Amino acid sequence: MAKPWTTEDSAKLYNLDGWSLKYFDINAEGNLIVHPQRSAELAIDVKKVVDDVIARGIKLPVLFRFQDILHHRVKLLNESFRKAIEDHKYKGRYFGVYPIKVNQLCEVVEEILDAGAPYQYGLEAGSKGELLAVLAMNGPESLTILNGYKDESMMRLALLGVKLGKKVIVVIEKPSEIGLLLKASKEMGVRPLIGLRSKLQTQGTGRWKYSAGHTSKFGLSSPELLGAVATLAAAGMGDCVKLLHFHIGSQVSDIQVIKDAVKEGARVYAKLRKKKFDIEYLDCGGGLGVDYDGTHTAVDSSTNYTPREYVNGLVYTIKEVCKQEKVPEPHIVTESGRSIVAHHSLMVVDAVGIMESGATPVELPQTETEAEVVTEMRITLQELNPKNLAESYHDAVQRREEAFSMFKLGYLELEDKAKVENLFWLICREIDKHLPKAKYISEDILDMIKTVRAQYLCNFSVFQSLPDSWAIGQLFPIMPLHRLQEEPTQRSALVDITCDSDGKIVQFAGHRKTGGALPLHPLRNNEPYYLGFFLMGAYQATMGDIHNLFGRLNEVHVFEDADEPGGYYLEEVVQGQTVKDVLTSVQYLDAELIKMMKDQIDVLVKAGTIKPREGVELLDQYEAVMGHYTYIDRNAMRVIEEPLPAAEKDKPAAAPTAAPTPPNPA
Repeated sequence: MAKPWTTEDSAKLYNLDGWSLKYFDINAEGNLIVHPQRSAELAIDVKKVVDDVIARGIKLPVLFRFQDILHHRVKLLNESFRKAIEDHKYKGRYFGVYPIKVNQLCEVVEEILDAGAPYQYGLEAGSKGELLAVLAMNGPESLTILNGYKDESMMRLALLGVKLGKKVIVVIEKPSEIGLLLKASKEMGVRPLIGLRSKLQTQGTGRWKYSAGHTSKFGLSSPELLGAVATLAAAGMGDCVKLLHFHIGSQVSDIQVIKDAVKEGARVYAKLRKKKFDIEYLDCGGGLGVDYDGTHTAVDSSTNYTPREYVNGLVYTIKEVCKQEKVPEPHIVTESGRSIVAHHSLMVVDAVGIMESGATPVELPQTETEAEVVTEMRITLQELNPKNLAESYHDAVQRREEAFSMFKLGYLELEDKAKVENLFWLICREIDKHLPKAKYISEDILDMIKTVRAQYLCNFSVFQSLPDSWAIGQLFPIMPLHRLQEEPTQRSALVDITCDSDGKIVQFAGHRKTGGALPLHPLRNNEPYYLGFFLMGAYQATMGDIHNLFGRLNEVHVFEDADEPGGYYLEEVVQGQTVKDVLTSVQYLDAELIKMMKDQIDVLVKAGTIKPREGVELLDQYEAVMGHYTYIDRNAMRVIEEPLPAAEKDKPAAAPTAAPTPPNPA
């Protein structure tokens, strides 16, 4: 007898221990819960939060931001450095900065600064817009790091900050920037704070490994670095060089690569100190990764180290190099963004439908007159077993192709063609069921299995909300928010509501044992089914595209509060974009569109095609949609079946249509 499914089984299946860092768990009711401060005393039931939000009239999809997780991430990073510095008796301090490009939303930056205030946690900018925001928001005690390519106006803006008493460090990315900075400095009468970015030879790992090395678009090579310090010294600005910077890429998955880069960067720092440049800060850039798939390995979507190991590695390596070179230990700067913001953001969508390959909406009974190819297909299905999976699949493919050819030549009836298609997909699903017992699975069967997954139609846009999934194949943890005390029996893929074949997710974190499929529960009539997309706080919000004119999501900010019912309160609701908003963003003015529609309706009214009152109602209906949320309204998808009038009941039903031809998996 099979063991009953438990919430512990669900936690293992979805690998919560691997990727959630103890922020998420499952309660006895089978609902996902969140521990924003990783405290067992207080847990927020995410399903109940979703129900609460919907009861307030806020429509899905919704992006939930658990702001206490942001606070906890900032505190954890800073306290980890404090402890490592204390344990290693390191003489410098830690001054972290958050690169706002990772998530530029004002609410996110405000929470990070609030959490980082006790640690003088600063900000990093890489453009004029970011610098304007950072100068206004960052305090005088925290560092402001200016990276990226810069023109004269950016140099002047940075010096404006210095004049106001802020610690704005301009990082020189290429030799030509030195002249721009010196010119602006002279004209404004401000001595700058200068950083130099070294182009390391140590190369990162993963998708962004070319951020370092000789092919990197940023940084100064060794000859350029020596030329830069000579130029600055000759200009009387040698004492303004306060920081050495390096960066080997985002989401570095291998700790050894990080240690090698830090060793090289620390060595460059030491050599410059020996040249009498009193550099105070060593900026190790970003790269602190997030374990998206929870495997703790050096693959692109994971990391083979913990944040604590990362911190200890930096402190120890820098200390050892400085000890060897007999130079002072610098203050350590990191630009960790992904690790700070990824975990706090959770997108909740509802599954609004399911599509199955070969689903048959009409009965296709066996008949004495059906074609021989149908009979052969039935025999293949009957004789299928774990020992002949490949043979059965190949026979099924051959007979299906034979049926298609016969139909095109006029030798097969539509009903028999439909039977062949239906039997083909039944064979494919039976093969899928037998796979655990099979000794060998051929590549063509593995490819076929991907086509028999149920496709859950979800109310969101991949291009708007998960651009990295579409663009670079980034994996994100995805799982149901409820029914986790039940075994999920559907091996599934997800498709969005855009009119684009790329709007789908077919590979999932932590589900290699199911062929990359996502285990989900069967949908129930008139019951919502909520899915959570996790670790979405980094890059996704600001890189999303309005493909198909699906706009920014509704957003809810949740705070932990033990005194409130459910242990939380909703601090703020940020309304997502309306249809009018996204149309305006691509230069369609609602007033002009409405006028164009009115002109067309007026023509029909004058022609007597429609009545004036009907014309007014049609225009009102058109205009009303301008104010709608851009995503599907689940309530508007329900069809209420009304009883037929007595006269209609006796009429014969219309002949049902056959299912559409499924794609060829072979």
